[in-house]
Amino acid sequence: MFDAVPDMAAKRAELSGHALAFRDAATGRDWSFREVDAAANGMAAALRERGLVEGDRLASICLNGTAFFVLLLACQKAGLILCPLNWRQPPAELTETLEPVSPRLILHDAGFAEPAAEVARQLGIPALSLDDDDLRREGTAGSVGMIPADRPWYLLFTSGTTGRPKAVIQTARMAWANAVNIGQAIHLTPADRSVNFLPVFHTAGINLYTLPVFLTGGSSTVLPKFEAAEVLELLRTGAITQFFGVPAIYQAFSLSDEVERIDWTAVRCGCGGAPLPEPLIRFFAERGARVLNGFGMTETGPTVFLMDEGHAEAKIGSVGRPQMLTECRLDGVPDGEPGEGEILLRGPNITPGYYGNPEATEQAFAPGGWLKSGDVGQRDADGFVRIVDRIKDMYISGGENVYPAEVERVLVEHPAVLEAAVIGIPDEKWGETGAAFLIPRPGETIEPEPLRQWCRARLAAYKIPARVEVVEDFPRTAAGKVRKPDLRARIA
Repeated sequence: MFDAVPDMAAKRAELSGHALAFRDAATGRDWSFREVDAAANGMAAALRERGLVEGDRLASICLNGTAFFVLLLACQKAGLILCPLNWRQPPAELTETLEPVSPRLILHDAGFAEPAAEVARQLGIPALSLDDDDLRREGTAGSVGMIPADRPWYLLFTSGTTGRPKAVIQTARMAWANAVNIGQAIHLTPADRSVNFLPVFHTAGINLYTLPVFLTGGSSTVLPKFEAAEVLELLRTGAITQFFGVPAIYQAFSLSDEVERIDWTAVRCGCGGAPLPEPLIRFFAERGARVLNGFGMTETGPTVFLMDEGHAEAKIGSVGRPQMLTECRLDGVPDGEPGEGEILLRGPNITPGYYGNPEATEQAFAPGGWLKSGDVGQRDADGFVRIVDRIKDMYISGGENVYPAEVERVLVEHPAVLEAAVIGIPDEKWGETGAAFLIPRPGETIEPEPLRQWCRARLAAYKIPARVEVVEDFPRTAAGKVRKPDLRARIA
């Protein structure tokens, strides 16, 4: 695509220096693009003066705030590799995550001084507050330089459900490609206003939509973390024109009376991280909101697919078509034809690989540079793709393949079921059978046997879960995805 790209903060400051870039909810401060660039220049200089050189890694543990994005842009300027950490994990896990990347420094906000100090002690590196005066020194807006497009910029760690977390390399090229993919799909303009609340140690916290909005010249209100009432109030007052959330966010909105006070026709809504159930799509459609389902991965920057508004209701269940800068193949299916197979992806938004892990990088790619997604996709005659399920989540019952996502889609149509998660469990007779974990709707009761009877009219007998457990909530990742290995451990 290209070998070098502009310094993002400097170029945006040159184009719209006095426009609003960030509104920081925690501090009450508004930041212009020129102020962001100047602060990033000052922080980059301070980090260099501490002896950090191009290619060095530094970790961060903090809630969302403008300071994080200043740090991210400072690392781009200085050629440093930022490693944002999951603040939900204890120091022992964080230390294990960081050991393979050997950071030189760990930065933290005021709320995470203690765990940062413990991780620093275990790794034998310094810990430094993001509030340190040296890091917050007065800088000046700089001239626009060029950044090597494929130089590692930051690392995002996988959830580690199959072993030690892998560090997914993110580059400036990936960021620009993602800005094109998502920007043209949602018609992003400098007049748009978004909100940042998904955790910044996750790709959505950085790239959906905050960094694309920044690159386009729009503004983002940054909240330390998700609070439903606070986000709903921003939506009610018209402070948000572009909104992205995971299904659990939309579920929380649907249970609030405030949802009826919002003009949903005034905001474009996107969803990812997991499929948005059909009842929720219809719930918001009845209120004027077309929530566009999409699909992406940490390894893809993340945007790959996004539904368009014109087909949002006619193609419920689909994640749309591949966006502008991404090629898609279904393994074993002729190009462009309907069929089902593993989704393979290629383009400038795809990661170069996993930091310091050539074996995992090699295993992730098929010949020709195609990233193996691990997801089964189903393409229809119009080119729209439905995500069938993760390959590893499929189970075989009596010789028949069962995709849990298909069963889950049926279960959430039951009037008493709010959310569903299905896994395969060992069975002496059938090899495997299904176990369903269900969250009831407020005020509703789920009776397992009547539920199974209800399923018989909608599912083949071998797909009906043999075991049903009613729970208050699921174990989830930071992106809101259900941690199915934790459910399997619970059954075991």
